[in-house]
Order: sequence, then C-alpha cells, then structure tokens
Amino acid sequence: MGFLNSFKRRKNKLSEQSGLVLFMDVQKALKAEKILKNAGYEIKLVAPPPELREGCDLAIAINLVEKPSIERRLDEKKVKYIEVIPLKIDTSNLLEVVKIKYFGNNIMVKAGNMKLTFNKNNGIIVNISGGGCPDIPYLYSKLISSC
Repeated sequence: MGFLNSFKRRKNKLSEQSGLVLFMDVQKALKAEKILKNAGYEIKLVAPPPELREGCDLAIAINLVEKPSIERRLDEKKVKYIEVIPLKIDTSNLLEVVKIKYFGNNIMVKAGNMKLTFNKNNGIIVNISGGGCPDIPYLYSKLISSC
C-alpha cells in the first residue's frame, strides 16, 4: 500500500503547479522527453490546447517548480524549445498524445494532429493526414518510398 500511495503523490505532483515546454517540431519534443525522463523528471508528453500551440502539436507537461533545472538540462543537451509557460488549467485537461480508433476493417492511430489509418487485415495504409507540422509529407514520402 505504501508504494501505491507514493505513486499517487508523485502523479499528483505534476498538476500542482503545471507548466508546458513548447517546441517548434516533433523531433525536438521527443528528444526532450527522452532526456528529461532519463534524468528522472516527472513529465508527460501532451498535445497542448490549440491556443497554446506555437510550433508543432506536441509539448511536455512539467512541474513548474522544476522549470529552471529543466531549462538548464535542455540547454546543456542543446535541445531547442520555444518557451516554458505556466498552465492555468489542470494537466488532466490536456489531450493524450496517442489515440486509437477502430472503423470497421480500418484502424486510425492519431498522434497529436497526425493521423495514420490502415487496414487491420493486411496493414495497407488507406489514409495519412495531419496538422500544420511538416511531418505528414515527410512520413508519407518515407512510407511510400519504402514499398
């Protein structure tokens, strides 16, 4: 029971004083997530509300108390970010990054605003679409050129 209570306290810590680290592109957000998790920070990769998006549709939710050390860590590792902003909303209101939806014989995997739909029986991609990031055309060219 002690472990469970400890886990709940750590999980709730993130929403006490929340902030978001905003990024210009997905690659930097994913690299920052890996660096910060490996350093032991309690973070969460999220899709920020549309009014807070400045670059891509991924951000990292952080405990704002850790802002100076997180900025220092990202600067040391040369991971560029747009800014770290305080959040006025609970982090549970942020969108989960990956969602899966089933449409008959098709499955849509949504990561932020990027969507990949494929046939669940044969794996053939039936649609690729997404938001304002350049990742969709890049993903499409990589998937098509690999066939």
